[in-house]
Amino acid sequence: MFISNLIKVGGCLLIFAHVHPLLAYAIVGFGAAVYSPAKYGILTELLPAEKLVAANGWVEGLTVLSIIFGTVMGGALVGDRVSAVLLGFDMPLIDTGIETPTQAALCVVVGIYMLAALFNTRIPDTGCKYGHQERNPIKLITDFANCFGLLWKDKLGQISLGVTTLFWGAAQTLQFIVLEWANRTLHLSYEQSTSLVGVVAIGVALGAVISARFITLRKSLTVIPVGIAMGVIVMSMTLVHSVKVAYPLLILVGLLGGFFLVPMNALLQHRGHVLMSAGHSIAVQNFNENLSILTMLAMYSLMLRAHLNLDIIILLFGLFLAGTMLYIMRKHQQNQRAFDSVALIGEAKH
Repeated sequence: MFISNLIKVGGCLLIFAHVHPLLAYAIVGFGAAVYSPAKYGILTELLPAEKLVAANGWVEGLTVLSIIFGTVMGGALVGDRVSAVLLGFDMPLIDTGIETPTQAALCVVVGIYMLAALFNTRIPDTGCKYGHQERNPIKLITDFANCFGLLWKDKLGQISLGVTTLFWGAAQTLQFIVLEWANRTLHLSYEQSTSLVGVVAIGVALGAVISARFITLRKSLTVIPVGIAMGVIVMSMTLVHSVKVAYPLLILVGLLGGFFLVPMNALLQHRGHVLMSAGHSIAVQNFNENLSILTMLAMYSLMLRAHLNLDIIILLFGLFLAGTMLYIMRKHQQNQRAFDSVALIGEAKH
């Protein structure tokens, strides 16, 4: 985690060296991709299985809040008022070379990454020791493929992985749908529409906290019907033409999403920890989620290119979400009839 934050710092600093911003941003993204499995994986090393849902609730809730805060802060940093204050700082006898609002904003971002790296050094040693980790690219790919297959074949892993994969693909696509819907149906500017996306995020944070309070790991699979309800409520967006109604509706959509995401994340971490390591399972999870995001955004883009009515797109999206969650629920019921996989929840690492 410490090293991945330093990678992010390095990516930001490359911009000062006049490296193409896309390359610098890719390096920052690489650091973030490395950080995610470690961030969630370490929870299974620090906490017993029964506390994973609560821990995930805090992590997801704080992550969403930090995204909202970061978005607001990013806009402020490049604004005239804040950038003027930042550029007004000077160091005696030292020419910093910081001359533009973008450079000043990047300095703040670098400072935050460095602060996060310092926090990483205060995380206690979990005492977990892993065997030799492969560095050969071919063996790494083979190992990843084995973990990929193992998690999808596991009766609990396939359900939790299916839900989280669907959620993140749907969540990212929903952001673009909400922006377009707010502009076309509610007649808001794109600047005003972004507040509605923030409202969904607030709902996700609330749902995550509520789920952490009331759902245990053993009851994690009972939240699957909530995903079906989320799809149905998304379809009701086609009936809304008032901003006053849109806000509570989108908070509800986000709340339902956060409520069923947190237990599924916790269950996936637990099964990953038992079958391989939580870090390996989260790497598989991130791969599936990013693939889902790319696929669903591509489908949304194709529907826009085909000039489909936005209400039709929303109905198809909600129907797909509800239908897929219904299939996952029935798949779990089928698994349970063959073998009581829920009894495996809480078992120790093999």
